[in-house]
Amino acid sequence: MERSFAPEASVTLGLDRSSAAPLYRQLYRGLREGILAGTLPAGSRLPSVRVLMRELKVSRNTVEEALAQLSAEGYLEARVGSGTYVAVALPDDTLRAGRARGTARGRVSPGGDSPGGCEGLSRRGATLAGTPVSASGRRRATAPRPFRPAVPAVDEFPLKVWRGLAGEFWRRPPRGSLGYGEPAGYRPLRMAIAEHLRAYRAVRCSWEQVIVVSGSQQALDLCARLLLDEGDEAWIEDPCYLGARGALSANGARLVPVPVDGEGLDVASGERASPDARLACVTPSHQYPTGATMSLSRRLALLGWASRSGAWVLEDDYDGEFRYSGRPLSSLQGLDDEGRVIYVGTFSKVLSPALRMGYVVVPPGLVNAFEGARALADRHPPVPEQAILAEFVAEGHFARHLRRMRRLYAERQQALVDAAKGELAGLLEVRPSGAGLHLVGRLPDGADDAEVSVRLAAGGVEAPPLSAHRFSSSGTPGLVLGYAAFDETVIRDGVGRMAGTLQEAAS
Repeated sequence: MERSFAPEASVTLGLDRSSAAPLYRQLYRGLREGILAGTLPAGSRLPSVRVLMRELKVSRNTVEEALAQLSAEGYLEARVGSGTYVAVALPDDTLRAGRARGTARGRVSPGGDSPGGCEGLSRRGATLAGTPVSASGRRRATAPRPFRPAVPAVDEFPLKVWRGLAGEFWRRPPRGSLGYGEPAGYRPLRMAIAEHLRAYRAVRCSWEQVIVVSGSQQALDLCARLLLDEGDEAWIEDPCYLGARGALSANGARLVPVPVDGEGLDVASGERASPDARLACVTPSHQYPTGATMSLSRRLALLGWASRSGAWVLEDDYDGEFRYSGRPLSSLQGLDDEGRVIYVGTFSKVLSPALRMGYVVVPPGLVNAFEGARALADRHPPVPEQAILAEFVAEGHFARHLRRMRRLYAERQQALVDAAKGELAGLLEVRPSGAGLHLVGRLPDGADDAEVSVRLAAGGVEAPPLSAHRFSSSGTPGLVLGYAAFDETVIRDGVGRMAGTLQEAAS
């Protein structure tokens, strides 16, 4: 049976009731393929749920589940009082022209617009290639412009100390360090990480539970691959870190957006929306991007839900080291008595993104599985860099560097707040935060933060819109402002540029 579901786009959809694939999944795939092929144009309005139910002869739940999944993955957006529309900025934009020329199975023609110009992509390949990991898109390796978030002060990297440790390694490489390494990572580094986490993050682990990975993004991807089957539901914060959203959706998860407020993830809302979800992905120490800290009551509620439902909790502690009043907060993992929490950390935000070094702490029962998956991904991390980093941590250089960076970042945050107060009053509200490497600037109600972000970029200021991290078009408009990578002079200059652009946008 074929029915027209979008008259303005003249697209048809067939549902096969004899297929083993659930109807909601068939509807989801049909709509998604129409969007990717361009037969459902960006910005076009979909028929109402009631019309789709009548035309396709399916239940309301079937339609709503398919639309919710497409909205969660960024293909659709709901506009209050107006309806559901195909998103203007699609996660698969780079594939649309190529897919329009491909077959119904989604193959991409040689020399087309597919990533890398490859001969053909599977549906999974198309999803992977078109899934964004940053609100700024795929960036070239250029110097960051103010106020690019998630970038540390790489100009403060302890080069002298690192150079000395590297020289010592290459003068006398440890036995076996130039051959194949262990998939889970260099043992002395795993031991040093475990000791640091026990002392500073209250993580309860042995060194055997630490798996060294190529940054937190690989950790998120490994967790999604190992813990989720296609179609499994996964809670994700709304708004959220796009790297986590991409890792889960690219591995077939059905994303369940759970709202975030001043206490972090609203666990009660998550339970109402999806009590039997397989996994919850959270940033409890410093929620990305809002900066909220998950309260103790919410943490205990999340662990209670995970215990009752047998779900996993993925704790992304991307910048938990940076708290500017008192000691860093203890990890969620440290409260877990049942081994339901998987803890992810990274050296990208505390040392340098170029190191591509992170770690995941897994419950004892998952160690062998993660080691095997790590070996399949790329055999093992580079041993020399791991050995140098192990000495850097073990000799206390890492802890000293963190203390120095906390002082520096607190000063840079204050510089941003002061400059914004002086030049952006009435245009952008920037409040201080007790933690993290970025702040959220609030625009006046009704402002289009995506459009403002584009205007700022044209003027040399990189400030991703808060709406890019949400699953719907509703919510307070704002800009994500990273400050860690910029000295006070650059911060003041960047705020001055923002003031001129925001004044023009408001007039």
